[in-house]
Amino acid sequence: MKINLKMVNSWIFVITVAVLLYFIIFYKNKFIRRLTGSKPRRSLLPLGSMGWPFLGETIEFVTCAYSDRPETFMDKRRRMYGKVFKSHIFGSPAIVSTDAEVSKFILQSDAKVFVPSYPKSLTELMGKSSILLINGSLQRRIHGLVGGFFKSPQLKAQITRDMYKYVQESMTNWTHDRPIYIQDETKNIAFQVLVKALINLDPGEEMESLRKQFQEFIAGLMSLPINFPGTRLHRSLQAKKKMVKQVKKILEARKSSSGMNKVPKEAPRDVIDVLLNDTSGQLTDDLIADNIIDMMIPGEDSVPVLLTLAVKYLSDSPTALQQLMEENMKLKRLKDELGEPLCWSDYLSLPFTQTVITETLRLGNIIIGVMRKAMKDVEIKGYLIPKGWCAFAYFRSVHLDESNYDWPYKFNPWRWQEKDTSNCNFTPFGGGQRLCPGIDLARLEASIFLHHLVTQFRWVAEEDTIVNFPTVRMKRRLPIWVKRKEGRL
Repeated sequence: MKINLKMVNSWIFVITVAVLLYFIIFYKNKFIRRLTGSKPRRSLLPLGSMGWPFLGETIEFVTCAYSDRPETFMDKRRRMYGKVFKSHIFGSPAIVSTDAEVSKFILQSDAKVFVPSYPKSLTELMGKSSILLINGSLQRRIHGLVGGFFKSPQLKAQITRDMYKYVQESMTNWTHDRPIYIQDETKNIAFQVLVKALINLDPGEEMESLRKQFQEFIAGLMSLPINFPGTRLHRSLQAKKKMVKQVKKILEARKSSSGMNKVPKEAPRDVIDVLLNDTSGQLTDDLIADNIIDMMIPGEDSVPVLLTLAVKYLSDSPTALQQLMEENMKLKRLKDELGEPLCWSDYLSLPFTQTVITETLRLGNIIIGVMRKAMKDVEIKGYLIPKGWCAFAYFRSVHLDESNYDWPYKFNPWRWQEKDTSNCNFTPFGGGQRLCPGIDLARLEASIFLHHLVTQFRWVAEEDTIVNFPTVRMKRRLPIWVKRKEGRL
């Protein structure tokens, strides 16, 4: 009997492939558990795909993130697997939440359940003592001190004076014969205001040096985690060292001044005073300097983007712009008649202005979400988040979910006249113990800027597009052409 060697080889090949596939499928979850140190129950793990080996689904996530609809990555998987699904992005197995209740649970859990998880380049730049990364009593201590100061009427009054001053200095130079780049103008204003609140530094040579180093520092937050001379991360780390040195000089001068009773402890002028007056003994000079620099990020990023997007959306919505202008002109005329300057409570008392800011935060999604690492197996709404896995609470999908908001891609500030901003469907500043302490100040700055813009100018915006990754910004920095209204500036 003749044996067909080709047929035998073919069968051997088929059997070998089948055996290999069996072992790959059988040991897949076991391999993942070994990597993450967890023992998930397969029946509770959300559905989803882990993507390619090592790469996971990161390439598709980033590709979508650069588009004008970055949430398409999430939307595709929501349709296939539900609002909570598993994936593998940025080098880690992850449970992604586009469910408001699950995201709220993640945000409100303490360090025994979840700790911050960020890309390696960001954690290296921030440092181990950053308020974004530390946990437990030390995090609560710093967050409480800074948050309490940021909520104080004293600081709000100072911010109002400073914001008015810097806005007027900027707008004085606006002319009709050249475009005004709103993103650049708001960055300049917001950085000056925040640095004054943090270290009581006025505009000048020292601030310009700080700003230059800060821009070099922030450019590396989402860079490749490769640190040797010439790389983006290395240049950013060197810039941070220079800033730390500059802040430490201010710290030393402040402590000497305090020792001579020139700075009363009961009246802090800025965040440095607040942290230096702490008596817990936990706050070293290195920790204070590192965190002061990290707190400058909103002045370069989130607050200017909020102001810029508000101008963008108002430019595209004449009805909303008209109502905003009428509300602010009414307040201005009232104060002019009384001969009184506007105080911080005046700006925040404008109801339609606040709905414009709220809607800008919802639609703009300046912070797309937060990432946390599970410290133990966690169950929520029937889902398991295994120990060691990343939990990614993706705010953008919640804010643009048509089941939460009618016509979610439409700028509609009137929706907030009847909607509650405190529900779990609206989390533009995060939540829980790590809720952004500057939330009230961001609203105040936006209110002041919009008031002076709409009461002093009419404008036409050039066509521009929003870039959503790695941070939200305008592609062309939002150029507008202004015409000053008649009357005194």
